[in-house]
Amino acid sequence: MSPFSANDFLELYLQKGQLTQQEAFTWFDLLETVEMEQMWGRWRGSELPSGHPMDGLLHLTGWYGKEFLDAETVHPLLFEKRNGRLFRVNPGLLPLTLPFQLVPRRIVRPLFRLVLPLIRTGSGKARLRMIAYRGKISASMVYDQKAIIDHFRQIDEDTLLGVMDFKNQQELGFFFILRRVTE
Repeated sequence: MSPFSANDFLELYLQKGQLTQQEAFTWFDLLETVEMEQMWGRWRGSELPSGHPMDGLLHLTGWYGKEFLDAETVHPLLFEKRNGRLFRVNPGLLPLTLPFQLVPRRIVRPLFRLVLPLIRTGSGKARLRMIAYRGKISASMVYDQKAIIDHFRQIDEDTLLGVMDFKNQQELGFFFILRRVTE
């Protein structure tokens, strides 16, 4: 058990602007689980830098967040256009296991805008399930076309900490925060 509380890690993140992988996993492990019913709706996402090779990439591409309609209909990648309109992207068409640390950041945004018309989708590309991860059963998003599961824990009732769990890369997680959108 960590001598720190979940709030201590939130304060640490707010002070430093990032966490180490170990700090992020420790914070994640301290948080309460999430029931599937708590997930319904649209969530605004932000990356939690933690030393993962994907750190910074979603921000560069205009990632907005995720949308959970029901257990079988989840939109895992919502993006925002310059005009504020949202659109859905098919993660099955994205190379999410590239060596991202080798990708020059300056080409990410123009390249993404180029392929955008080819990767949009109207249908859900993930499902929501209760899955055991790191000793707790919590709501988790299973990608339909990728060997990736996003696991969620509750910071508060409208804020979640998520971690992308890539097959064969369990020791390294891509962390993000989701905030419920209330319209």
